[in-house]
Amino acid sequence: MGGAASVGALALTSDSAASPLSGLEDYFVQSDLSLNSQIADAGLSFSPAASLGGGPRRKQAPPSPVHIYPNLGLMLGTVNRDGLAGLKSDDRVASVGGAPQLSLIKPVRVEAATMQTKVTWGIEFLGVTKLWAEGLSGKGVRVAHLDTGVDGKHPALKTAIASFAEFDSFGRLVKPSPAAHDTGQHGTHTAATIAGRPVQGRAVGVAPQATLASALVIEGGNVIARVLGGMDWVLTQGVSILSMSLGLPGLLEEFLPITQILRARKVLPVMAVGNEGPGRSRSPGNYAEALSVGAINDQSLIAQFSSSQRFKRKVEPIVPDVAAPGVNVISARPGGGFQAMDGTSMATPHIAGLAALLFEAKPTASIDEVERAIFNSCKLGKGMSKDRGNRGIPDAPRAFKELTGNTLGAKPKSSKTAKKETSPASKAKKKVTTKKKSSKKAK
Repeated sequence: MGGAASVGALALTSDSAASPLSGLEDYFVQSDLSLNSQIADAGLSFSPAASLGGGPRRKQAPPSPVHIYPNLGLMLGTVNRDGLAGLKSDDRVASVGGAPQLSLIKPVRVEAATMQTKVTWGIEFLGVTKLWAEGLSGKGVRVAHLDTGVDGKHPALKTAIASFAEFDSFGRLVKPSPAAHDTGQHGTHTAATIAGRPVQGRAVGVAPQATLASALVIEGGNVIARVLGGMDWVLTQGVSILSMSLGLPGLLEEFLPITQILRARKVLPVMAVGNEGPGRSRSPGNYAEALSVGAINDQSLIAQFSSSQRFKRKVEPIVPDVAAPGVNVISARPGGGFQAMDGTSMATPHIAGLAALLFEAKPTASIDEVERAIFNSCKLGKGMSKDRGNRGIPDAPRAFKELTGNTLGAKPKSSKTAKKETSPASKAKKKVTTKKKSSKKAK
């Protein structure tokens, strides 16, 4: 049956060290029908870094039939009927699934903006400035960020990028890694909401001393290969949080094992639920294993575009888990300055940044403990239904107390906690005149 139609396959390999994986690649085939071949034939494969600044596009040779992600324990490639049967029957393979193409959860609105206040409304709304006053800033915490890249020259971000990676059209790591850059606008905006530094006394970042492990994985090319490459890479970066605003419309199980792997590797997956409105959502943001985030406006109302959905499952039947500021969110714009965007993509980095502050407050905390502290701090906004907002809106001071057992102001300063007068909020002031969550660990 070697001539049978070929399909993309995602194979999760066994954990058993006694099962050598050599030979599994023989199940995969090179096919003119594969996405990689079609990308190459259409002349769409190029080195993204080479095209920056008007440079020449360098066509890339197609990759081998199978791509191996060693940290995730995954193999991605094209199989025919024989190869699919072989993978399913091989004891070294835990599961085999299709290889759908993810897409960016694009903002509903993008608009030029200037910072008129010392901090964004979302930071103030969540009570984050009260954690800053306690000396917390995310210092020492690294957050993974998979997006369209990030402008590493922006004043809010030039000291925030701990590491940067780019994955080419076929999902291969670009070497040597280019300087941090954004092929769109989305990544710079979300990155700065997580960890942007104050610029001229104006603060857009929730955790302004956290650092980012940012990878350019979307859009264009073989997107699933690029995103998997980014996920595999972040597992080498010493992160406890992954912020990701992309996904597949609907509840599709293909990414569930990968989300479980992230949790098993002690990475909290903070993911946007989608911008398709009520009754719909995106995977992997709609998995029970993800900390899914919906969007609210400054009146505590769920945004009309914010996705929400109820599923027939015992654990976490409602998504999103929480709702966060996602309307008129001002953050960094590539090339300098700021702009406003609306979307659950804008809400997600608020929660990733809050998680970074909590990990700084209690470095020994597990991802389940930090997630539970966020959940237990939530309250539904006035007029907010559970089906749309689930637990509701997190409160940073309550989350701090849930995690540490201490009330803000009563917590003794430690050697790792900055003094109040050096907190981001204090710096800004000097420059400006004017139901209990069950564990989601992988089984």
